[in-house]
Amino acid sequence: ISACAGGRPIASPSEAPMNGAVQGEATTTASTPERKSSTRGCAAPFMGASLGLAIGLPPVRALMLFAMLGLGLALPYLVASFVPAVARRLPRPGAWMDTLRRLLAFPMFATVAWLVWVLGQQSGIDGAGALLALLVCLAAVAWAFTLRGRARLGLAGALLAVTALTVATIGGNVVRPAEPLAATPGVAGAADARWQPWSAQRVAELHAQGRPVFVDFTAAWCVTCQYNKKTTLADAALLAEFDTRRVALLRADWTRQDPAITAALAALGRSGVPVYVLQAPGRAPVVLTEILGRDEVRAALAAL
Repeated sequence: ISACAGGRPIASPSEAPMNGAVQGEATTTASTPERKSSTRGCAAPFMGASLGLAIGLPPVRALMLFAMLGLGLALPYLVASFVPAVARRLPRPGAWMDTLRRLLAFPMFATVAWLVWVLGQQSGIDGAGALLALLVCLAAVAWAFTLRGRARLGLAGALLAVTALTVATIGGNVVRPAEPLAATPGVAGAADARWQPWSAQRVAELHAQGRPVFVDFTAAWCVTCQYNKKTTLADAALLAEFDTRRVALLRADWTRQDPAITAALAALGRSGVPVYVLQAPGRAPVVLTEILGRDEVRAALAAL
């Protein structure tokens, strides 16, 4: 896309519009709360309320809301383009840009490590191992294409064949759901052992017994969900308060976007996770914030 000459990155006039379009598309894709081809995903910490509001708005007003989100994303570029004083404060192009580009590759590597972990939650160790093997094959193919001379095509062709064989033999493990493991006594933590799988029927049964329920709508690929799970929802004092008030803890795992959980989220005016709900028999559900705090949960429990 660009080359470095005399310490300054340059791009031909014909490349510049395409560079801008590709970079803009990549920025927008990376910034949206959408996951895969779905319109639903991890919307915390700021997008959850906006997306929930947009669901119930008329089409024109919903489009205006998303237009404002797009304007906010583009605002730094617009300010730098139309305010010369801001543009003058920006660092001048130079060789440091190439160093920064290489440095920023490491957060991308970290993202790959996280996504492999997410896949491991869904497809097990076999799926994660298969994905790592495929990534090694693809890296080898990419390296082969950087060579010159006859070795380039010959080695690249051989590595492509190895990659195809790898896909044929173990590629299915990437998309195959992991077999559920039987619980081993003493292995699960005290916090995890308290949680029951969510279902609408289970909620109705608990309400019939007069028990409130606290529902954690979560997903393995949701970073905010995992943060809340390891902090607020693992707090021993808070868990003891749940027990004191006979609140049943249910966890709705939306990792594979279960249709029943999707419908429950829509009924709450939400289109993504995390969502935390305290439901008492005969009362309207109380939806808590995405960044869950201990004091907020205690206040909701005190209102039961």
